[in-house]
Amino acid sequence: MGGCLPDAYRSLQEQELPDGWEWQWVIQEDGETDQVAELVPDDLRVSFAQGRRGGPGVARTMGLARAQGELVKVLDADDMLTPGALARDIAVFEREPDVAWTTSRVLDAMPDGSTVGFDRDPDEGPIEGGSVHEHWKSHDYRAQVHPATLCIRRDLLLALGGWMALPASEDTGLLLALNAVSRGYFTREVGLMYRKWPGQATNQAAHAHKDEREARMAVVDARVRGLIELGWDYSPRTG
Repeated sequence: MGGCLPDAYRSLQEQELPDGWEWQWVIQEDGETDQVAELVPDDLRVSFAQGRRGGPGVARTMGLARAQGELVKVLDADDMLTPGALARDIAVFEREPDVAWTTSRVLDAMPDGSTVGFDRDPDEGPIEGGSVHEHWKSHDYRAQVHPATLCIRRDLLLALGGWMALPASEDTGLLLALNAVSRGYFTREVGLMYRKWPGQATNQAAHAHKDEREARMAVVDARVRGLIELGWDYSPRTG
């Protein structure tokens, strides 16, 4: 995965942001090895930290401690943003003040250089509360929008406790929690190249282990239902 960092960084360098905006890249290693630090770019906009191994949810949430911006954009180390992705996210938040998070279309980047799209992308526009959860439940726990493309208002992300403490599906759990309490938005233009490779976590046998998967899905669902029962709705702060 570390070997993909230069491609992720290049995709950030190619972003053109609206006036008054800048990006900060928070890299958090899940563990303490000597394999990642040497790949971290020498760029004041990039920060790097390590921590004891705890899984992707822990690493993401620990990295959140160093995130300073109003918006937090997910970018896994082995993925790449498409040109204009950040500007499109920002435009949605500025145009739709009641939107708390955005997602976008994804293309899987295959090892042979080809790309594969998803055939159930929704229409461009707002994602109403509860709709992702309903789709997820009725489609074998697969959401119609991809959590790897999330861009989130930082205050809401913190209020929800960051990513779930799960060995996998921590990002899906966050996506569904966001959908339970707030309004989202889907952009039809491709925002992410999602690299498919043999070593990625979702390709490992443990990811599909029946008992573990059922446990992950059960706690994700219970969290969503708990948030719905509490009746809390998030309203972005303006001004």
